[in-house]
Amino acid sequence: MKRLTDSEIEQSNQLDSWLAFNQCYLNSHLQRLRGLLQARLAVESGELPAPGSGSGTAWSAADGEAPPSLEVLCSLFGLSDFERDILLLCAGAELDSGFAELCRAAQGQAGSHSAPTLGLALALIRDAHWSALTPAAPLRYWRMLEVGSGDALMTSPLRIDERVLHYLTGLRYPDESLTGYVEPLLPDDASSGLSQQRLLGDMAAAWGSDQQRWPVLQLSGNDAFGQRRLAAQAIAGSGLHPYLMRAESLPLPAGELTVLTRLWEREAIFSNAGLVLEWRDAGDTDAGRRQTIERFIETVRSPLVVCSDGCGRYPQREVVNFELSRVQADEQRSLWHRALGDWAPKLNGQLNQLVAQFDVGEQTIQSVCRQLRCQHGDTLPDADDLQQRLWSECRQQLRPSLDTLAQRIPIKAGWDDLVLPSRQLDTLRDIAVQARQRARVYEEWGFAEKSARGLGISALFSGPSGTGKTLAAEVVAGALQLDLYRIDLSQVVSKYIGETEKNLKRIFDAAEGGSAVLLFDEADALFGKRSEVKESHDRYANIEVSYLLQRIELFRGLAILTTNLKESLDEAFMRRIRFAVHFPFPAADQRVAIWQRVFPAQTPTRGLATERLAQLNITGGNIRNIALYAAFLAAEEGCAVGMEQLLRAARAEYAKLEKPLSDAEVKGWI
Repeated sequence: MKRLTDSEIEQSNQLDSWLAFNQCYLNSHLQRLRGLLQARLAVESGELPAPGSGSGTAWSAADGEAPPSLEVLCSLFGLSDFERDILLLCAGAELDSGFAELCRAAQGQAGSHSAPTLGLALALIRDAHWSALTPAAPLRYWRMLEVGSGDALMTSPLRIDERVLHYLTGLRYPDESLTGYVEPLLPDDASSGLSQQRLLGDMAAAWGSDQQRWPVLQLSGNDAFGQRRLAAQAIAGSGLHPYLMRAESLPLPAGELTVLTRLWEREAIFSNAGLVLEWRDAGDTDAGRRQTIERFIETVRSPLVVCSDGCGRYPQREVVNFELSRVQADEQRSLWHRALGDWAPKLNGQLNQLVAQFDVGEQTIQSVCRQLRCQHGDTLPDADDLQQRLWSECRQQLRPSLDTLAQRIPIKAGWDDLVLPSRQLDTLRDIAVQARQRARVYEEWGFAEKSARGLGISALFSGPSGTGKTLAAEVVAGALQLDLYRIDLSQVVSKYIGETEKNLKRIFDAAEGGSAVLLFDEADALFGKRSEVKESHDRYANIEVSYLLQRIELFRGLAILTTNLKESLDEAFMRRIRFAVHFPFPAADQRVAIWQRVFPAQTPTRGLATERLAQLNITGGNIRNIALYAAFLAAEEGCAVGMEQLLRAARAEYAKLEKPLSDAEVKGWI
């Protein structure tokens, strides 16, 4: 069992003392109202009323105790004495069955409800006023009381809200009706990087010291964890308790939204709280939900930080915009050092390679290091093993964001699997070199300072289907030790205006962590020669092309585009591509090399004549199809793969291609 510190024991004793004082204070006021009820009953029965019960215990700051809940509530919500006593009547009926019976008797409703009514309050309490229960008055505006069903307001039962009742008794539980909408956030005490500390200072300055003016702070960016952490720190730094709400949880019906808004505002007052509203994928929100979220932002009157991936406009509110940009390289190094602890010195300069490749925030860094600690315990891995494991774990951590948007291609091929002319092979190696040395040239050697444009590394792979374009992308990604994701542009392009850009934005945003090579297939679906703008659809098609080119130029990683129809691409597009690699139809000697490599080492073969197989005038993709087909035939027959199985497989492949298989192509096979 954990032992309490002296400070914790003292705090506990102070709380117990205040709870006892608060209970006495509340009871004294309930006793005062009980006396009024008894006096009313005595008068109605013809008896002399008992002496008055006074005005209840008075509180003064000189008493040495914190103010009782009743006094705080009246001050926070501006309740008059009459409104206070209506609330107390309802609280007494809930807390004490004897008090409830007195209310029933005083209303002459022995067979009816025991809840107090406005009619009872007007008859019982001094300085009564009808306006106390108008919808705009505090008791109903802040939903402290619920007016039950009845023929008239005067005779309708009044019930105190459960959260308000708990508050009066000294209990500080969050409003149960907000469950599922808000949750408390624990601000992180860990020090942020220098750029985030500056941003935190700017956010604090925007709120300033004027507690009556709380402009909405809008924090944009793609690091959801960093935004939430910074927003919670900003709220806590203003002396408030941070709470989290997710925008998608807001109810769509206007009436329900109004109730939720009012309940949260009340809770913010009770708990001295501020709200972090997370609105992810704001650009993809449908019109109805967007209207609901914007209405909430414009109407809620409590300290609010909106965290989203873009900036919205809210004409009814004062808004101050901030952007949480990517964590700078030196800050990432500090985060890695802190998370790695005693493992960090083991890496020496290898940590720089990790920072240069993966653009990750604190949450990912902590998760990666936590995973490695679980795997190794206290055992310290050697430097190379540690660097490889960190690299691999970063890839694993960043995969989920892309796995839902594109197809991850397993990487199994290497440079030896490529059969291409030497010029193409040299260009592919140069692509890998530039992708690997990007951080050094652009950041350490200062080339990025010259221009922000054209820093992305892009390549166009063109050539007939089956000539190795996807295989080459796989080899390059493998050389870089990165994942390869295939995006079919023909599926990304949408007939709906603006949807194509949204689809592309999601892909690039998810890939900004640097863990992947992006392979855009069927580039001609979007990048065909652009015609004159004759109608709005043409104009938006050109916008889509410009948007993709812009994102490719700004992308921190490698983007590869493939096409079977290079001639359909316009010159403006080609000028903005750094590398262009043409994959030619393989010559006879190249087909021999492909046949020599197409069977795995484990595959049993017999009597294969690769020179004769190369007589087939087909691409490498077709060769792989024939080899696989023949392997299945041999497996079924229980023999090694031979020329007989390959002949059957070739006939099947040509039939699929609707292409005649000439005698010259299979001459000498059998």
